[in-house]
Amino acid sequence: MTQLVPGKGIGKLIDAGLVRRITASHIGLNPTAQKQMFSKAIEIELIPQGTLAERIRAGGCGLGGVLTPTGVGTLVAEGKPIHNVAGQDYLIETALRADFALVQAFLADYLGNLAYALTARNFNPIMAMAANTVIAAAEHIVPVGVIAPDHVVTPAPLVDYLIANG
Repeated sequence: MTQLVPGKGIGKLIDAGLVRRITASHIGLNPTAQKQMFSKAIEIELIPQGTLAERIRAGGCGLGGVLTPTGVGTLVAEGKPIHNVAGQDYLIETALRADFALVQAFLADYLGNLAYALTARNFNPIMAMAANTVIAAAEHIVPVGVIAPDHVVTPAPLVDYLIANG
């Protein structure tokens, strides 16, 4: 998941006014996104980070959604169905899918197998699973076989386009 930093990554699309809707856990680093949200030029759905990750993961796995206690009894719960399991209330949060995923990998091979570094492993792999079209930018692109099979996090069949991040 790319941070919405002005002038970088998805921030460039926001700065250019090319985004009409964002689903994210945080937009605080991008004053342009905040201004567009307050002026109603852009629709922003803010979701707690763990809930966001699980909704994306559910979309990638073909599930309809997830149950979460996060937000029960708050404004977050407005208009959302609640399901009780063993005396505990949970919000039913629908799965998220995307038309496009822009993912950043540390290492890729020529087929599109991806390996990530550090926190890039948090959202990139699940986003690649939950998108119809995956565009991967890699710091290093190597011949097939250089990445050990057990180091591949996102397999090539999920990647539609691979570009060198230069």
